[in-house]
Amino acid sequence: MTKYYLIAGEASGDKHAAALIAQIAQREPQAVFAGMGGDNMEAAGCHLYQHIRHMAFMGFAAVISHWRDIRTNFRIAQQTLLEEKPDVLVLIDYPSFNLRMAAFCRKHLPHTKIVYYIPPKVWAWKRRRIHSIARLCDEVLGIFPFEPEFYARYGYRCTFVGNPTAETVQHFATAKNSQTARQKMIAILPGSRPSEISHCLPRMLDAARQFPEYKRIVCAAPGIEDSFYAPYLQPNETLTRDTYSTLLQASAAVVNSGTATLETALLRCPQVAVYHLACSRLIGLIRWAQPMVFSIRHFTLVNIISEREVIKECVANDFTTSNVAAELNRLLHNEAYQKEMLASYEHLSSLLGSQPASATAADIITSIQ
Repeated sequence: MTKYYLIAGEASGDKHAAALIAQIAQREPQAVFAGMGGDNMEAAGCHLYQHIRHMAFMGFAAVISHWRDIRTNFRIAQQTLLEEKPDVLVLIDYPSFNLRMAAFCRKHLPHTKIVYYIPPKVWAWKRRRIHSIARLCDEVLGIFPFEPEFYARYGYRCTFVGNPTAETVQHFATAKNSQTARQKMIAILPGSRPSEISHCLPRMLDAARQFPEYKRIVCAAPGIEDSFYAPYLQPNETLTRDTYSTLLQASAAVVNSGTATLETALLRCPQVAVYHLACSRLIGLIRWAQPMVFSIRHFTLVNIISEREVIKECVANDFTTSNVAAELNRLLHNEAYQKEMLASYEHLSSLLGSQPASATAADIITSIQ
């Protein structure tokens, strides 16, 4: 009987971890799963020691204000790892926390294999982390086709297993088994953490409200109660938890940068991406005046993978109601612009390929013991 301990600290990681658990269970019916994650992991058969609702903190201010919670999470992870003594520790994204847990596990449980599935985006920022990842992990399973080559530049190995977001979207589209007609609807995806939702949602809605002939649908994040969104919504605005169906029907979307931009593209919905940063004016100045400070030219996965601007990025001081509204106007009323973006989405999909990420990752993980 193999014991697995998985750590996912965010909604997207919880979803991908659950798919991985299902694949491992198919190969090892007697396997036991424990760890830290969300509802999807628990439904897949993982015993949770901590839920992501107590883990998803983003930004310097949020980390400082929740430092006691973060310390508690580290203590829970350390204690339960020592109690479980898993055969395999699987880390899913959530880099600052997971790299620390990898070091703890390597020191105190030297016989436990460590796998990083969906590793930190070292090709974008904090490249020095690549050395810690390679030193601490037995396997690094990347989800972007360019990651193996990037690791190879430093003399390390990373295996591309396919993209789990592309896999999830493909399963959803197949289950739908039909092309949904676009409606006069604007989808709003404000993020998965309370802090980013509170910073982004008001401006996102203000921009969409400039097109009153379109319905405004806000897509709620797992683990965030409906009541959290209520103060931001007007009576004619709708909250939904069926994000994929909404994106299939919407004419356009305003999306907080992250995995959601990739999901939106794979569901072929025209979009504008936004991202809030503290001290936005200063950061915006640094971004444009000194591009050498940044490891990448773009902020969104859609543009990073495509290596060009496919979708407009309203980041830092560019994230204003007027800028977002202007881009929405192009998305809704410029047919040539829409077609160009949709063609770029097709190319993006081809770059990611059709390799089943969770199944490929499960094959590797179950073979390393």
